Amino acid sequence: MSIVGISFFVAIVGLTLFVTYLASKQTNSASEFYTAGGGLTGWQNGIAIAGDYLSAASFLGIAGAIALFGFDGFFYSIGYLVAYLVVLYIVAEPLRNLGRYTLADMITARFDQKKVRGAAAVSTITIVLFYMIAQLVGAGGLIQLLLGIDYWVAVLLVGVMMTIYVLWGGMAATSWVQIIKAVLLMIGTVIISVMVLWKFNFNIIEMFNTMKTATPHGEGYLNAGAKYSNGIDTMSMMIALVLGTAGLPHILMRFFTVKDAKTARSSVVYATWIVGIFYILTIFLGFGAAAFVGSEKIIDANAAGNMAAPLLAQALGGDMLMSFICAVAFATILAVVAGLVLSGASAFAHDIYGQIIKKGKVTEKEQMKAARLASIGVSVFSIILALGAQTMNVAFLVSLAFCIAASANLPVIIYTIYYKKFNTTGALAAMITGLVSALVLVVLSPNLWNPDGSAIFTGTALFPLTNPAIISVPLGFLAGWIGSLVGAKSDARKYAEVTVKANTGLK
Repeated sequence: MSIVGISFFVAIVGLTLFVTYLASKQTNSASEFYTAGGGLTGWQNGIAIAGDYLSAASFLGIAGAIALFGFDGFFYSIGYLVAYLVVLYIVAEPLRNLGRYTLADMITARFDQKKVRGAAAVSTITIVLFYMIAQLVGAGGLIQLLLGIDYWVAVLLVGVMMTIYVLWGGMAATSWVQIIKAVLLMIGTVIISVMVLWKFNFNIIEMFNTMKTATPHGEGYLNAGAKYSNGIDTMSMMIALVLGTAGLPHILMRFFTVKDAKTARSSVVYATWIVGIFYILTIFLGFGAAAFVGSEKIIDANAAGNMAAPLLAQALGGDMLMSFICAVAFATILAVVAGLVLSGASAFAHDIYGQIIKKGKVTEKEQMKAARLASIGVSVFSIILALGAQTMNVAFLVSLAFCIAASANLPVIIYTIYYKKFNTTGALAAMITGLVSALVLVVLSPNLWNPDGSAIFTGTALFPLTNPAIISVPLGFLAGWIGSLVGAKSDARKYAEVTVKANTGLK
């Protein structure tokens, strides 16, 4: 990495640390630590949501997938974008009206049970850990390639940075880091996209015609089937992507950072526009990398294609543009992992310690101390796991996080809001069934088992699909329904209260 590249890295790290320092002066209560005191505006929270959502997998992974596989790579963009419609129309407003700090707060608005809160906290922590390991392993590999430092040093660097953001600045610092990252990411993506279009004389038809012969796939590059030949597996993956976002704890937590449901809804609108524009631009990133870098060079740099966007930046704008894009990728990783640490720490400190162990009888000082200790604990545990997972194929970890969110969290969210007969038994059954079925099916899937030794274990997979969402999501909903039928009769009056609160915000 050149002096220019190192300068970009230092500048971004310095800016985010300065933001954290400013935020730390205003983070003195549990509300400010968990939700920035609910003081973010709609546009601020919308950009922060986009920053939280557009991870390194989106920027580096999707660009590489489109570059190598064309239309099949674009499936991810479609799934991630459509997911926000589910969040906007079903989840955002009721969640903000019913919850306070975490997903468990929203569910226990109807079921005041320790078991339900505990199950929700376990689900949250599981998703956070899988997502966090994937981000840290990816970060370690990326920084190792870019800066030429050892993997373990790269993982520790990202781990220490994310801990600093959360520990001292809480949600305020995390939000502004995500806002800065989202702006930088959009600037970098727009610059590269315009340069790609310029190469094609700003003629999109010419670009598509050129791509028919620019890759080894030929005309098949623009059609489905270059990577995903199993339609059921593709459908299962899309179910996880489209429904999983509405159950991701670090995304849901962002709705508590605004003052009311109306602002939460406007946040999603802003986020949807930003995310939508970004995912459309991934077409230009992917096509540009395939045309001007070439699949062979992309694969040589990284077998999964994760270096496609930086290599395209270098091909079009030289080392300076590549350095900027790499620094933005680093900021992207920092912003996402900070949000994950905060959501995991909230589940530990607020749900398990504050509400279950201390039974809600906890002082502001005790809760702040617990939250900061939990942040350190989540960070350290994630770093240790990531250090031991260097050689692991982490692609399934991200898809599994989405799958668990869709299988365990989403059924409970929807039933809590809309199903009159839903009860404590149904809530526990849905979360446990969704979580366990997703985990078990992935353990039996080709992600972990392959006869040629390309997976973690050598052998034949007992479950044929790489993503089990098409099975585990219906199981989660079915378990919630059956549990509600066999469990104690639900409280009709409580459901009426929840319905009013969910739709009006009245307390």
